[in-house]
Parts: sequence; C-alpha cells; structure tokens
Amino acid sequence: MERVSTKTISVNKKARHDYFVEESFEAGIELFGTEVKSLRKNACNLKDSWCDITGGELFIKQMHISPYEQGNIFNKDPYRPRRLLMHRREINKLMGLIAQQGYTLIPLSLYFKGSRVKVQLGLCKGKKLYDKRDDMARRAAQRDIDRALRDRQKA
Repeated sequence: MERVSTKTISVNKKARHDYFVEESFEAGIELFGTEVKSLRKNACNLKDSWCDITGGELFIKQMHISPYEQGNIFNKDPYRPRRLLMHRREINKLMGLIAQQGYTLIPLSLYFKGSRVKVQLGLCKGKKLYDKRDDMARRAAQRDIDRALRDRQKA
C-alpha cells in the first residue's frame, strides 16, 4: 500500500469557533493552473468561505486565492465560485441534511494530497454566544489545570 503525503495549505480557524462541527467530508476542487501555483505559495484564505449546492453541484464561495504573480492574463477572479468534486450520493445526502435540519457546509481546511488539492468540509451547526462563552471557560479551566500540574511536577 502506497502512502500519500499531505501538506496543509490553509486552515479555517474561525469555523470551529463559530460552529459545532458534526461531521467532516473530503472533496476535490476544480482549479485552474495559475490557482494551483498560487496555492503552492500558500496564498489562500478560507475565513469567510462557505459551500452551496446549486443544480445538484457543490460550490465553494468566497474562498480567496490570490492571483499568481507570473499568471498575467491567465489569472482568474480571486473570489470566483469553485466547483467541488464529490460523489452524487454524498451530495444528495448533504442536500437533505442542509434542507431539513438547518446545517451548513463550511470548509475547514485546504491541503495537497499527493499532487491534488483537497478540501475538508464540515457539516456544521451555528453556535450561540453562550456556547462560545462555555467553550472559552472550558479552555481556560483546562489551561489552569495544566498549569497547576506542570508547576506541581517542577516542585
């Protein structure tokens, strides 16, 4: 069995702060050559991006890929919608979940898997302000516990 190396391009840190990630999926992405060259230089931002199903196809919207410096006339619009590649049954399953239960699809990370660019999508539910406060309090408590244990081990 051959191992395929992965190299992370970009991670959407805001996604786990603003949403509960219920499930994650891997999808391919349809790109042009200058966009791939730009991604090799880590010139991508997933912060405000989201996914939408239109006409039975999955698209990622508001993902910014900076124009490639040597691309001149071959560069595309940095914010253009890009088609994601998944099996039809997976798209139909996602379409049903999004329509019925109030989920949304958020890109969590973008990475190279071998020579191909892949997107990790999260099936997410929005967090309320009190959920975010609970998470911050939980992280602060865990940090205090870790600090106390570390100080106790030093003594």
